[in-house]
Amino acid sequence: MTVKPTHTPSAAQDGTASPLLIGTAPDSWGVWFAEDPLQTPWHRFLDEVAEAGYHYVELGPYGYLPTDAARLRDELAARDLQVSAGTVFTGFHRTDAEEREAVWRQVHEVAELTAAVGGQHIVVIPAMWRDDVTGEAVEEEHLGPQQWESLFAYHNELGRVLQEEYGLRQQFHSHADSHVCSQDQITRFLEGTDPQFVTLCLDTGHAEYGGASSAEILTQHPERVEYLHLKQVDPAVLKTVRRESMTWAEANRAGSWWSRLPGCLTCPRSSRSSKARPQLLRHC
Repeated sequence: MTVKPTHTPSAAQDGTASPLLIGTAPDSWGVWFAEDPLQTPWHRFLDEVAEAGYHYVELGPYGYLPTDAARLRDELAARDLQVSAGTVFTGFHRTDAEEREAVWRQVHEVAELTAAVGGQHIVVIPAMWRDDVTGEAVEEEHLGPQQWESLFAYHNELGRVLQEEYGLRQQFHSHADSHVCSQDQITRFLEGTDPQFVTLCLDTGHAEYGGASSAEILTQHPERVEYLHLKQVDPAVLKTVRRESMTWAEANRAGSWWSRLPGCLTCPRSSRSSKARPQLLRHC
């Protein structure tokens, strides 16, 4: 099922034929898990998204919003909201068969729901080499050659499955404390994957955090950027993070992210001059 966006302008103010659609997501409300008593309840989240003036929303962790497609469509329609994307988490460099099977189960669950409620994208976040809560290292920081090849092959396969079975686009999201984080790692990932099946959800905050340049990515690989997460990092805190080799968990507790400008953000200026035409921008 494909739902035609009802809030899509025919052109931007400068005449651009494909303007950005701006939305938000549960993690902008501090939601990281399907269930957590400390998190904002899902119905309040949707109410506040609508009150803030958004019309597009990501599903967030599977199970946070209702997973019954009919009910979710009703809840969204009641608030004049539409789904832009679902989110899945992968670890395709790993060889554990049970873990890989669990990833594919998640992929099919999320993709089925996303397609059923009119979403067009799946944001794909790779596994982190350090625990995102404790900061403890759970594996090596850098991948070996065979692990890179596995990462490439399975993300190509993931993109093919999403397109052919669900009509969805894979948007790969580089992430702090993951194996695809720095400029070199992002470039290597793009060079090793098929542009037909793998494009980027360029997160400006995570790129800056990892030492990558959103401007360079947009300039050098404009055709590979279809989706944006617009974030800002506190430059003073980021200096401390790098000087002290802080973990992602520590950096979060130290206040590395800005909820308002100013912050380290290079994407908007570069996007105007590049050939990149991302379809949706999520403001965080």
